[in-house]
Amino acid sequence: MCGIVGILGEIDVASRLVEGLKRLEYRGYDSAGIATISNGEIKRCRAEGKIVNLEAELQKTPINGDVGIGHTRWATHGKANETNAHPHATSKVAVVHNGIIENFAEIRTNLEEKGVKFYSETDTEVIPQLITYLLEQGESIQHAVIKAISKLEGAYALGVIFSAEVTDEKIFVAARQGSPLSIGYGSGGSLGEFYIGSDAIALAPLTNQISYLEDGDVAFINRQGVRIYDNSQNEVKREIITSSVADMSVGKENYDHFMQKEIYEQPSVIGDVLHSYHNSLKGEATLPEIPFSFSEMERISIVACGTSYYAGFIAKYWFENVANIAVDIDVASEFRYRNVIFPKNGVAIFVSQSGETADTLAALRYAKANGQKIIAVVNVPESTMAREADIVLPTYSGPEIGVASTKAFTTQLATLACLALKIAKDRQVIDKSEEKRILHSISEIPSRMAEVLNYDESIRELSHELAQAQDILYIGRGVSYGLAMEGALKLKEISYIHAEATAAGELKHGVIALVDENVPIIAIAPSDELFDKTASNIREVAARGGKIILLSDKKGIDALKDVVYYSINLPESGNIVSPILYAIPIQLIAYHVAVIKGTDVDQPRNLAKSVTVE
Repeated sequence: MCGIVGILGEIDVASRLVEGLKRLEYRGYDSAGIATISNGEIKRCRAEGKIVNLEAELQKTPINGDVGIGHTRWATHGKANETNAHPHATSKVAVVHNGIIENFAEIRTNLEEKGVKFYSETDTEVIPQLITYLLEQGESIQHAVIKAISKLEGAYALGVIFSAEVTDEKIFVAARQGSPLSIGYGSGGSLGEFYIGSDAIALAPLTNQISYLEDGDVAFINRQGVRIYDNSQNEVKREIITSSVADMSVGKENYDHFMQKEIYEQPSVIGDVLHSYHNSLKGEATLPEIPFSFSEMERISIVACGTSYYAGFIAKYWFENVANIAVDIDVASEFRYRNVIFPKNGVAIFVSQSGETADTLAALRYAKANGQKIIAVVNVPESTMAREADIVLPTYSGPEIGVASTKAFTTQLATLACLALKIAKDRQVIDKSEEKRILHSISEIPSRMAEVLNYDESIRELSHELAQAQDILYIGRGVSYGLAMEGALKLKEISYIHAEATAAGELKHGVIALVDENVPIIAIAPSDELFDKTASNIREVAARGGKIILLSDKKGIDALKDVVYYSINLPESGNIVSPILYAIPIQLIAYHVAVIKGTDVDQPRNLAKSVTVE
């Protein structure tokens, strides 16, 4: 959600802090700000809205200094305005914070009783005020920070800098509990530079040498290096790795939006997944070595949030139909708040783009504490979920900047499809010829996706009409029901049109009451074994005046051409391939409707890319 960047440098850092924040814009935010130490004093510049507003303020009142912190805020406590924007500061301490301090009201009341004055509505402001109070009681920087942090309940990633009232030394502090935070190591100049970032992408232009703080870590950084203490106050080392993210471009190239670019990247990134998980010469799935067998397991749990949940929902059908294993699928925010009956030595699969999703990470730890073996399907191999899992299956989608997920979703599906085949093979419920047949169809996905992208212009024309609707229904059965839910989510996220998905067979149980000539119905109905059932439901909708947009293949379109308003003719495919191919038109519909309506496609209101608070 929010983004943090910090630099302890050898030259002025203000412009580089702003550039780092720009690379975090994709996470979602509603205000931005930076703070530096200039001539020993804390100088701040903050602005409501986009970073361009911050840049305008910096043009009016420049600030400088060779140590500083920056932040993009997604509001949780207090309105999205300049007063509540980070960094929050006293004359001695400035802080940026990702996360939520759950006991901030108690701390604030306690400090106010001691005469401390607050200026914002945020939970974050208690942190610089508490550190300042402890410094004024005679505590050293290290003791003041550690003591203050010990009083915080909730999630946080912190960057802290200090004025010359506290120390003449150039220093900043980084701390992590629940929210991700990394340290970057520079190599330039006689003293070198150090950086902090909530995302390795923010540090990409500065360094590719990264270490990730663990929960409970507090890092003290000065010109001489980095000292990290764990939650027992023991000094520890965290491995410095070479981050591949640092080499990746996050430009839009010739596309109008990141989302558009990422839709078009899907044939290529799906090819990368298949290159990693599919041996075309042997005709078999080739996943990383898994130190346990699925042969005797009776049940799998899949847990995720949002779009990743819908990928898991579709995979449930694959695991049950192809691998003959029972699957529970849960929304992560609900999973750990019910009394889950875990199977002995069971397997739980956690799906997350960032690998830092707060609810999914908490659910992973809950399952692990209950003896489950953990598989993480993530796009960031260095993420917290990846580090805590027993098995990591990277999705290889590359950086996804648009908040509404596109290529991350389809690469999750491709990865889970290969895992389904691995499980089927372990359980000896699939023969070699069937495995080869399925893998052959999967291997054709990149070329088939390229074909589907040819419908872009016709979908754009259709979207002019869809953009006039106030409500849109999505329907499907089986794996297509999961895709219908994802399609409705995409449209809601970026066009702000109310969209609802329902299993086609459930229409008669209430939802059909919404149908009239003003409600478009997007029906996802490949000519699979469920087509005839879905076709009957489509005719029920048509009989009540519903305007049907049909996503199907030639056979399906021919069977329904008398009742369909508009159809998109997609390649014929089985129920493993169809969700991946059919994802493209539902993404393009959402994209073009949003462009026509003039919304912020890449950074829709109220949303964040990486949801790192509960």
